[in-house]
Amino acid sequence: MNRLAIGLLAVTALLVGCATDQERYCSAVEDHQNDLGEMLADGGTIGLIEALESFRELAADAPGDISDEWRLVIDRIEGLDEALSDAGVDSATYDAEEPRGDLSEEDRAEITSAAEALGAEETQKALGGLEQQARDVCQTPLVL
Repeated sequence: MNRLAIGLLAVTALLVGCATDQERYCSAVEDHQNDLGEMLADGGTIGLIEALESFRELAADAPGDISDEWRLVIDRIEGLDEALSDAGVDSATYDAEEPRGDLSEEDRAEITSAAEALGAEETQKALGGLEQQARDVCQTPLVL
């Protein structure tokens, strides 16, 4: 009988902990919605790089079942941000169609590779999954 009671208490503690984690994450989603909406309004790379810190904060509060998606998205954004930074390029002014003439081929290749990884289907699916999870679990969109 004692083992059953201990088991039930453990399960209850886990469920309460999960609810608390979920509530914390949903609260973080709501806290970041407006800022993310503003940063991502123009679309493109610049908004994603600007949103990186908010994404990191959301990932820190995210439930375990979406941690892989957050890690993928953050890694891809960080990869592009790092490639631009290493090349001495300001992400706000970089134009992939007409890159600066003084960029080395190596820098261009690194930036292109990182941008392609960020735009890859796998990354887009992860972003879509994060948005869907926010709608399903938190009953609100990730971005307003």
